[in-house]
Amino acid sequence: MLLFENIQLALNGLRANKMRALLTMLGIIIGIGSVIAIMTVAGSMTNSITTSMQSMGANNITVSLTQKSDSDYTEGAQTRMFRPTTPGAEDLLTDEMLADYRALYGGSIYAVSLTQSLGSYMVSTNAGEAGVNATGVNTEYAAANSVELSRGRFFTEEDEEKARTVAVVSDVFAETLFPGQESIGQAFQLTYGAKVYTFYIVGVYPYESNGLVLESTDATPTTDMYLPISTAKAMSHADDGYQSFTVVAATGVETSAFLTQTENFFAGYYTRNTSYTATASSMESLMESMTEMLSTISLAIAVIAGISLLVGGIGVMNIMLVSITERTREIGTRKALGATNGSIRVQFIVESVIICLIGGVLGILAGLGLGAAGANLLGYAAAPSAGVIFIAVAFSMAIGVFFGYYPANKAARLDPIEALRYE
Repeated sequence: MLLFENIQLALNGLRANKMRALLTMLGIIIGIGSVIAIMTVAGSMTNSITTSMQSMGANNITVSLTQKSDSDYTEGAQTRMFRPTTPGAEDLLTDEMLADYRALYGGSIYAVSLTQSLGSYMVSTNAGEAGVNATGVNTEYAAANSVELSRGRFFTEEDEEKARTVAVVSDVFAETLFPGQESIGQAFQLTYGAKVYTFYIVGVYPYESNGLVLESTDATPTTDMYLPISTAKAMSHADDGYQSFTVVAATGVETSAFLTQTENFFAGYYTRNTSYTATASSMESLMESMTEMLSTISLAIAVIAGISLLVGGIGVMNIMLVSITERTREIGTRKALGATNGSIRVQFIVESVIICLIGGVLGILAGLGLGAAGANLLGYAAAPSAGVIFIAVAFSMAIGVFFGYYPANKAARLDPIEALRYE
């Protein structure tokens, strides 16, 4: 019998038992739909996180102090009990180290970003009140972090050398405290500890929500306020030096190789330090780790969801066995008229594949819909994978062949005389 005729027979059988066929397909629909929905949401999350990290700077290298492990210590256990838990002034990365680093690798460096956090504060004037995250930064911070100003200027070397109380604020902050006025040159006061400092606005940047934190539409968002790092260190009486800083590699520099060179350079200063060493990491390596972790988690969840495909396959086998029992006389008649075992076998395998294929298509549609809804609910753009869809279709057909073969083979081996006698 031709394949087309087998397909016609399978479709006629499905139309004759619509509800039974739908219930048979349900396991396939749920299994494939779950897998595609999970992989769609996971792909959307991965793409969004990767894009966000790339916008932060995939070629950024962070140099930071880390405690040495027990294997790095040569002193006895008694001494290791009293290791410092926070770096002291003698452990910090210094300006002298940075100067040597620039002298050696200046051609590979686009910018070095230094920061000194002061914390979050409320600033108020007669016109309003706004929250700020006050951070001391160096003059290269704007270039390293793509801070674009809409008005005014960023800090100069002179601002940093003289530790001036100047600030770069957001347009939200400026409009809240000085509505309808030119904010450049305006003064505001910030209370830090027991002292009140007067800052003058020299630059304004446009505020953009990063989308990572849900913000109330009724409240003014807390935005970043930048001041010279020397001013921040003077206010906080911080030690000279840094626990970490960020290096932006120049265009064309191979980040992974430069990361190794950077780590080796700064770690060389800590060979005699018994507590700390310098390590380097990049956004690129973090992205790879994050993507690998998300992929592993998604695959594990998809495999768990895919177990329902096994249940669906068993359901297909069960319904095919029932169908063979119901159509025993039909099989006997066809064999009496000359149908071969092979044609009987193909007929029922095709019917099983058709059931799984239709269930697979419905599962794909359900999975795409649920995946898109889930991704949108989480705030990501839906990113269905064509590869996953192709695998889902192929897998549904494979299930049809695998679980349909035993019932088909059983039908093919029926004795025609016994089949014609069957009531």
